[in-house]
Amino acid sequence: MNKATFNIDCVQCPRLSKFLKQVKRDYPDYHARPVAPFGVDNPKLLIVGLAPGMHGANATGRPFTGDYAGILLYETLYKFGFSNRPDSVAQDDGLKLKQCRITNAVKCLPPENKPTTAEINTCNQFLARELALLKPGSCILALGNIAHQSVLKALDLKRKDYPFSHGAQFELAQSQHLFASYHCSRYNTQTRRLTDSMFHDVFRRIRKLLDK
Repeated sequence: MNKATFNIDCVQCPRLSKFLKQVKRDYPDYHARPVAPFGVDNPKLLIVGLAPGMHGANATGRPFTGDYAGILLYETLYKFGFSNRPDSVAQDDGLKLKQCRITNAVKCLPPENKPTTAEINTCNQFLARELALLKPGSCILALGNIAHQSVLKALDLKRKDYPFSHGAQFELAQSQHLFASYHCSRYNTQTRRLTDSMFHDVFRRIRKLLDK
């Protein structure tokens, strides 16, 4: 992976860089650096989350790994044939994705899980380059409104033409499709804003589209 799509040494956001240094002091065993995308090099499905979680991806160095939000995501990826195992606990757990890659709109852990607009915009350059590498016929799944808006910005698309709602599906250029889902966060799943069946329905449609 080259620095056009990811840079583990990136310090372009002063607030995030300072915060990660403090986190590393507090948790010396944590990754506490920008978190690289995870999965195959030429994915048919690119999943875009918001940002690493403090005790999940920020700790392990892999998106949604060791994080509550990863429980439903990785179970679902396995159910629909996008991975070789249904859970993700550590970088060396043997998990491999199939036809799929997971990335984040913001690659660094933000304080209180809330990146600023400026930080989202600064990191968008990496997402834009990653999206530009997707092949015709591929799918993009945005988890949550911020990820959805980040994808639109990266593709230079107007928000009003692609409104976010759970289960939304939009056809893009080159026969690509953008799907939207509520984020599989602890809050959303425990309050039943997002149920397993709702999440599975989105993946069922993605799988059907990719299998054509």
